[in-house]
Amino acid sequence: MRADADDLAGAVAALRGGAVVAVPTDTVYGMAVDPRCHGATAALFALKGRPSTVELPVLVADLDAAAALAGPDGLSPPAAALASRFWPGPLTLVVGRAGDVDWELGGDGRTIGIRCPAHPVALRLCRTVGPLATTSANRHGEPPLTTAAAVAHEFGTAVGAVVDGGTCDGRPSTVVDVTGGTLRLLRDGAVPWSDLERVASGI
Repeated sequence: MRADADDLAGAVAALRGGAVVAVPTDTVYGMAVDPRCHGATAALFALKGRPSTVELPVLVADLDAAAALAGPDGLSPPAAALASRFWPGPLTLVVGRAGDVDWELGGDGRTIGIRCPAHPVALRLCRTVGPLATTSANRHGEPPLTTAAAVAHEFGTAVGAVVDGGTCDGRPSTVVDVTGGTLRLLRDGAVPWSDLERVASGI
């Protein structure tokens, strides 16, 4: 199922207004906000029931958008190599955060988790609105929701819009810390660890 133009326009307006929006991704449904809007990430933490110590990752449209969020030197060679090989796709890279990215994403503020999703709706929203702070569409500790109807039933009017992209029931993204000199696996997911090591070793 493809979201129509009205669905996307409504989602863009809601995001720009600081509301939480449920969006389809290549893994599961996510709840997203524009982190530049005052109070938006706080609303997302509250709605999800997610501890503020657990940092929100960010979806981006492309490699350039990711590099703009990374530390003073942009993406490190290992991060750039992994992103070039596995994006768009289910890989989240944790990198040092640029000093001017002062969004309230939780955690200690020194790092940022970035992913470029392989889903046309999520990508279009990122291209239109900019990077989006996200989390899976479920209450903290509960299984992820895989349909727009399930998200709407669970969260109702607490979300500003629900974009229907059909069933989204992929494996979670693999999460890798690339802030140090070596890769560190934070969460096993859709991209095998052996594939990541092979690409990183070829730099």
